Amino acid sequence: MSFGFELLESKQISGVYAFTPSIATDERGDIWTSFLKDDVEAMLPQGLCFKHDKFSQSKHNVLRGIHGDSKSWKLVTCVYGEITQVVVDLRKDSPTYLKWQSYKINKDQQKMVLIPPGCGNAYYVSSEQAVYHYKLAYAGEYIDAAEQFSVCWDDPRIGIDWPVANPFLSERDMMAPFV
Repeated sequence: MSFGFELLESKQISGVYAFTPSIATDERGDIWTSFLKDDVEAMLPQGLCFKHDKFSQSKHNVLRGIHGDSKSWKLVTCVYGEITQVVVDLRKDSPTYLKWQSYKINKDQQKMVLIPPGCGNAYYVSSEQAVYHYKLAYAGEYIDAAEQFSVCWDDPRIGIDWPVANPFLSERDMMAPFV
């Protein structure tokens, strides 16, 4: 049984990668690998490694994000339920500035998305519940919410094609500025 990945770089945003795992299925269910240190960390700058993991559980119609910071790499996926994962390039010096890429992630379309620093991360929950997993790599100390940037989820300059018109948002996301 092999546990490798198919690796695709985003055509919309430079530096964003989707890892689709090989999935072994039998009468008991499925098994797949979400992280192989050497394979995944080869995509990071020299000497940077993943330091901690976070999980977020969300209900149907929740939209989280667009959030990010200037130093954290994120490897994200949905481990239960279904989401629309969105990455927005918010690096002002990038040739793909304000471009976005979306990925549907669920049991049948499993993937992990590697997001570089300076890109915004957001997702929408289309199932009754979803469990989202973040794996974070950064130099120094972790940048928490108070030090992160936020951008309005429906900013017209970005123009994300969300699968919802009226999502359930946090106060932080309701107050997020436009670019």
